[in-house]
Amino acid sequence: MAEREILLLGNPRLYQDCRPVTRTDCADLAAIVEDLHDTLLAFRRRWGAGRAIAAPQIGAMVRLVYVYLEGTPSAHLADGPRALLNPVFTWRSDQLMTVWDDCMCFPELLVRVQRHRVCRLEYRDLDWHPHVWELEGDLSELLQHECDHLDGVLAVSRAMDGRSFALRSQRHLLEEK
Repeated sequence: MAEREILLLGNPRLYQDCRPVTRTDCADLAAIVEDLHDTLLAFRRRWGAGRAIAAPQIGAMVRLVYVYLEGTPSAHLADGPRALLNPVFTWRSDQLMTVWDDCMCFPELLVRVQRHRVCRLEYRDLDWHPHVWELEGDLSELLQHECDHLDGVLAVSRAMDGRSFALRSQRHLLEEK
């Protein structure tokens, strides 16, 4: 289909809850998934990063996350692109990790947040088949970030403290914890 504009930090739509997808929505979602794919790849070409995108980031207010790891360090952990409908975490470990999170909605900014190291995500695909995805490390962090978008929560709202913000250009000064 086409690359879509990514909503940027400050856009009130980013703070809205998304509506659940129904089985009858699936046929209409193929166009949104194609737009998410095109938008993700365009962002990746421009910024050299991008592994997943949530539908509300392009203004589609439905519970849909598109994951495409090909060409990223995480690519060996997935079997191709995935459209996740109505993703829900059914378990999260008590062990947390601290990461510098980035987001397509504020590509120049990094935010230090805590995420669960391991989690279990249940979702449906475009054929309405149920799936369970056991996630750990960077994939756990990634999917927690994307699912937050579906609830209108941005990484800036999860910042650990007032000093948990940095410009991407200053990444070399940041201490990973």
